[in-house]
Amino acid sequence: MTRKRLTQTFPFLLPLRQKQRKLFFYMKMYFDSNKYARKIENELLPYKIFEAASLMLNKNSGFNMKYQMNKVHNLKLAAKTLNGLVIKPNETFSFCKLVRCADRYQSFKDGLTLLDGKIVGSYGGGLCQLSNLLFWMFLHTPLTIVERQGHAVESFPSTTIDLPYGIDATINDGWLDLKVRNDTDTTFQIAVSFDDEFMYGNILSDCEQTYEYEIFNQSISYCKIGGKVFQKASVDCNRIDKTTKQKEHISLYNNICEIGYILPDDIEFVEEGD
Repeated sequence: MTRKRLTQTFPFLLPLRQKQRKLFFYMKMYFDSNKYARKIENELLPYKIFEAASLMLNKNSGFNMKYQMNKVHNLKLAAKTLNGLVIKPNETFSFCKLVRCADRYQSFKDGLTLLDGKIVGSYGGGLCQLSNLLFWMFLHTPLTIVERQGHAVESFPSTTIDLPYGIDATINDGWLDLKVRNDTDTTFQIAVSFDDEFMYGNILSDCEQTYEYEIFNQSISYCKIGGKVFQKASVDCNRIDKTTKQKEHISLYNNICEIGYILPDDIEFVEEGD
């Protein structure tokens, strides 16, 4: 039996614990050696590196659609804090540092969040859709991934079935962040926009790039452990020289997550340990 956390036994301690975690979380950033990107430029850089779109309303979630509408509200608030952000050479992007005060002038609403293994409505829920979009775009640049965590549980099917598995990036203020560092001589910029259905993201730069990137799953497998279903996906990259068209294969990481929805009948399972 899993031992309960103190805040699960005494829920009234949770707000105090959250404040404590956030204090130390941001103090650590304040005293580390990183220079964090924070400058917003209204004028966009001239070279488009990569663009992506994300459908905002997931009608297959099985939950009240009001949470989906609330999520759209939250995404638009958060996007205001990083739309037009420039990441200069030697600067680090931190999702949490930028978005932490997004609700200063207008409050977030309750969106869906995974809490203690359950999907519940929670203040500011749904922001992971923005961090997912950003991470997917970052993978198509020479920016260095400093911190990224995947969701422990994939609770319902993705709305972007054409994307590889395991390219999500969960965030949790005070606990989990998405960070990338610019180790190049190029300045990059983030642009985020919306229409009625989609959230759009662009990565731009101040000069042409030498490479383009193909992100894919080298392998995908499923197994059952303790009655739970897990997916293991290797996330790989082909870095392609735009001039010579030569490809360099790069193994990025292996992503493992629990699958919290019913898979198709034709899915095959491997034995644990394979």
